[in-house]
Amino acid sequence: MNTARIVVLVIALGAGGVAAYLASGFDNKPAPVLPVAEKLPTVEVLVAKSDIGLGQAVKPDDLQWQAWPAATASSAFIRRDSRPEAQTQIAGSIARVPLMQGEPIREQKLVKADGSGFMAAILPAGMRAVSTEISAETAAGGFILPNDRVDIVLTRRLKNPDGANNNGPTGGNDLVLSEVILTNIRVLAIDQAPKEKDGQNAVVGKTVTLELRPDQVGVLAAARQGGTLQLALRSIVDANAVDGTPEDQGIKRAGGVNVIRYGVQARQLTSQK
Repeated sequence: MNTARIVVLVIALGAGGVAAYLASGFDNKPAPVLPVAEKLPTVEVLVAKSDIGLGQAVKPDDLQWQAWPAATASSAFIRRDSRPEAQTQIAGSIARVPLMQGEPIREQKLVKADGSGFMAAILPAGMRAVSTEISAETAAGGFILPNDRVDIVLTRRLKNPDGANNNGPTGGNDLVLSEVILTNIRVLAIDQAPKEKDGQNAVVGKTVTLELRPDQVGVLAAARQGGTLQLALRSIVDANAVDGTPEDQGIKRAGGVNVIRYGVQARQLTSQK
């Protein structure tokens, strides 16, 4: 056999042996052992199985138990180890606020109706729900929604005491008076609807339901008979501000009354409750 061929064969066999040796992993270091992740302790808490809308009566099928890290489980959450029957116990409660799917249930967000309707269930103690007529022109173009805060303006038209002898440009026009009679009033519903309609930023209705104290109910009732009511939407910053003044307590006890004659403001009168 040719010497050259023998040399090539020997080299090939040697290379194959080295490759086999390396492939066997004899010199490879063993793979490091990864530490086993410590399992965090969990507790089962009651959560919303699906979205629950404002004013919706909660059914057992709307709720489910879900594992939750014990370290982050609030004491306000409903735990299965302490209340295993909670899923059926709170059935029939009404949602005071919308609940999202997977959100832990807290009893502060639910209220027991005990046979009463939604409005009676969510109304705070000592408060009254009173409805009055509105229109797009008297309700900020329909941009007043439930839970907004408003001021209530009374506009009255009085006979001009000067009568036909008035020397104004339009003769004996009536006087138009306006005054704020109630302030920082919470809107409970528009047209009996306790929640905003899907995809709408404005609800133009014919009736608004307001949250009033008993003393404010009489003020509103008298004002409805005395003129036209208009709702003035308050900024959310102003609505949350509390400074203890009579205005923020809800009744305009004394203040200016705008008198408009011939389409322009003529003078200021002072009104008392």
